Formats: sequence, C-alpha cells, structure tokens
Amino acid sequence: MKTIRRYIHGEVLRSVGFVTLAFLALFFFFDFVDQFGELRRGAEAGYSVAYALLYVALQIPGHLYELLPITVLIGTIYVMARLAESSEFTILRTSGLGPQRALATLLSLGVGFVMLTFVFGDYVAPAANRAAQQLQARFLGDITIGRTGAWMKDRQAQQNYSVNVGSLGSDGGMAQIRIFEFDNADGRLRSTTQAAKGQFTDGSGWQLQDVVRRVYDASQPEAPVLKVEKLPEWRWPTTITLDMVGAALLSPDRMQTLDLYQYITHLQANGQNAQRYEIEFWRKVFYPLSCLVMMVLALPFAYLHFRSGNIAGYVFGGVLIGISFFLLNNVFGFIGNLRNWEPWVAAALPGILYSLLSLGAFSWLVLRR
Repeated sequence: MKTIRRYIHGEVLRSVGFVTLAFLALFFFFDFVDQFGELRRGAEAGYSVAYALLYVALQIPGHLYELLPITVLIGTIYVMARLAESSEFTILRTSGLGPQRALATLLSLGVGFVMLTFVFGDYVAPAANRAAQQLQARFLGDITIGRTGAWMKDRQAQQNYSVNVGSLGSDGGMAQIRIFEFDNADGRLRSTTQAAKGQFTDGSGWQLQDVVRRVYDASQPEAPVLKVEKLPEWRWPTTITLDMVGAALLSPDRMQTLDLYQYITHLQANGQNAQRYEIEFWRKVFYPLSCLVMMVLALPFAYLHFRSGNIAGYVFGGVLIGISFFLLNNVFGFIGNLRNWEPWVAAALPGILYSLLSLGAFSWLVLRR
C-alpha cells in the first residue's frame, strides 16, 4: 500500500501543480494588463513596469488561496480519469485498493492541501496584500474607499465616538480624520475634532497633527458655549488599532482569521453590525476544508469505464464543478448577509452541499455499481 499511495500522491501532486501554475500564469497576465492604466496614472510619481510587476507578483498568494480547491479538483479528476482509461486503476483495485482505502489515500493527501490553503489564506496572502496596498499607496495615493472614507465607532466609559478616516498612507499614517464625541447619558454632541494627519502610537491612542477642536459646553442649556481650539498636536485615547482601520478600508477576505475575530469583537462591543465580517470569518474557517470535499468529489471518476480517450470532457466537467463551487461560495455569502442568516450557516452551506454531492456520487458509482 505504501507503493500505491506514493504513486497516486505523486501523480496527483504533479497534476495539481501543473494546473495551479497554469491558472496563476493566466491571472498574472490579466493582472499585469490591468496595471497598464495605473502605469499611466503613476508615471510622474515613478510607478514603473518593475513596480507593476512586483505588485502583480504580490497578488499571487491571494490567487493561490482562492484557486487551490479548484485546482485540486481539476488535477485529481485528470489523474483519476487517466488511471481509469488506461485500466491502471482496475489493476490497483485487484491489488487490494478497495474504495475505503482509495478514499483514505486521497484524503491523506487532501489534509496537506488543507494545511497549505490555510497557511496561504491566513498568513502569506494577508501579508502580501498589505505590502501590495502599501506599494500602490506610495505611488498612486493613499488607500481609501469612495469619497467618505471609513466610518467606525468607539464606545468608552462616559462617551461614544464616531470616527471617520479619509485614507490610510503607505507608512501606516492616517489622513482627513474626523472624530465626533457624544455623551452616553443623553446622546448630545459634546465635541468635534478634525485633524489633517494622524499616527498610531505604541500605546492605546492616536497622535493627531494640525488639529481643530470644537467643544460644546452645555452646562447652561439657555446659553451654550462653543470653544474652538487649534492645536499642532493632540493625543486621542482609543482602542482602535491599525488593523481595525485597515479592515474598514480594505476587503475582509484579505485579513487574518485572528484579526477578523478581533475586529468583529470591536464592532459588537460598539453596537455595530458585524454580519459581513462574521460570514467572512467562518468562510476562512471552512474554505480550506473544501480541498477534502474536492478530493472526494474526484474519486468516482476513477470508477468510470471508458476507453475512447475523452479525458478532456471529464476535465472540463471538473472545471465547471470547481467554478460553480467558487461562485456558490460567494453567492451564499451575499445572500446570507442580505437575508440575515446565521454566519456559519452561510459560510458552511456550499461545502455541505458539495460534500453531500460527492458522497452521493461516491456511494452510487463506487459502492452500488
């Protein structure tokens, strides 16, 4: 069995590696073509072809994380169909490779793909994406969303704060900051703060520059007083970190699982809706396990009986199945957010559906026929 396991694992690894490289090369080409507009826009700032190639290269870990379940399915289907066509799998079956052992052989390799997907999705891709965003911000302007930037809340002992950050620079500095302070007791506006720039300090707070503060003194309701202060620097104590601001400005699928959990906790503590981020959190938990589902889904192709050399048709079917899983995984996230489903249900449902499909196909084609 060691020889059989080594042979199947080697064939699957070579096939999956080839398919993965082909897809990554295709995405690399598309991303580089998409950079032509950025090259024109950032030419005066020094954004050259070399920097564009570096930016595109930093996108590869994210693409690899998204593509691995699909390439595992396509590569494994190709190997299983080729073994069936050449009758090699029939010989392996007569040598003692029963359905349970064949399934265990593929799942043991699938665990490795699960670990690889998790490492790239939780460590390599977030770090590479952060570096890519900082590279573009260096030449093409700060990171921002729309015209209003990102809005956050910070609930403290006596006050509530609504915070707006216009953009985030490549050095981690903030720009166009607005802070609105409200009283916890009656909800009245107590002060507004505007700052041109800001930095995250080592402790819990922001160091703001070029500050204009407007403080409303309502101790005498019949004659409220407005005090205006202009300060070169001012420190605002807060628990909002760089990762939280980055999460509000960037897509949550590029964050680490731990960072997502901390940001969800912050949103819930401040009474904000965290549904979108909770769905993304559970998607990052369940997505690596889809490699196992794809392995089980590919195994029945080894039990098909054909000799006409039409492997391409089965591989094309595998491509369609992989694309449908990818689309369904994204669609269920949007539907779950709109319909207010339980986050783990919206994230796990595509994997559950494809697990049932793969086990049904395995039972019908392998155990019943």
